[in-house]
Amino acid sequence: MSLDQAMKAVKQLLGMRVYRMVKRIVRGRQRGDLLGSLRRVTPVFDDDIWKRGEPIGRFYVNRRFLPAYADDVRGHVLEISESVYTKWFGKDKVTKSDVLHLTGCPGSTIVADLTNADHIPSNTFDCIIITFTLQFIYGISAAVRTLQRILKPGGVVLATFDASSRISRVDMDLYGEYWRVTTASARRLFEEQFPQNAVTVKAYGNVLAVAAQIHGFIREDFYEAELDSYDPDIELVIGVRAVKPV
Repeated sequence: MSLDQAMKAVKQLLGMRVYRMVKRIVRGRQRGDLLGSLRRVTPVFDDDIWKRGEPIGRFYVNRRFLPAYADDVRGHVLEISESVYTKWFGKDKVTKSDVLHLTGCPGSTIVADLTNADHIPSNTFDCIIITFTLQFIYGISAAVRTLQRILKPGGVVLATFDASSRISRVDMDLYGEYWRVTTASARRLFEEQFPQNAVTVKAYGNVLAVAAQIHGFIREDFYEAELDSYDPDIELVIGVRAVKPV
């Protein structure tokens, strides 16, 4: 007997009330089967992702967003916490490299809170690289205002945000983690300080990428074509390029 025949028999023998109850149970199990191994309440991987490979979010930054604007990484460059991207993409185009950290860390040259950094001179940097940082700053508008102020005329800020991700527990405990953005909020945030035509916003992600990021999978687990597929309703990473007027 097929499922349809069985359900018809239930309706005839036991009535509509029982039939509807059984139908809900059957439908729930069918939908649950579609979830497969995702039918769980904890991440598949809950370890240090960096020990296994490249996080999904960093794939979009390392291999898509920053490479597209590598020519901007030049002159006097400021990066947050370390100078990895300055070296990767700036190479011989960089004349001076600074590293900013809130409290100071190995390799940092500037200790500052971007929401209140009057000691950093205005019009100083040709490029500022700030990846996955603004989400940890509660006064995010003040931080963007500082970024605009300390850029030289014609200078470029390259920023990325998490649109959908797990909380970074270590950073949450140290600094707090306050924001997730959309393309709309990222654009508005930067257009409050930069001309509208000087702000470019790019989003990356799809349902597979978001699920993979939350479950702790790495870039090496997927084909790049899968990660490059973009769904405008399911964003994972937002990239912003903003240019200060000359």
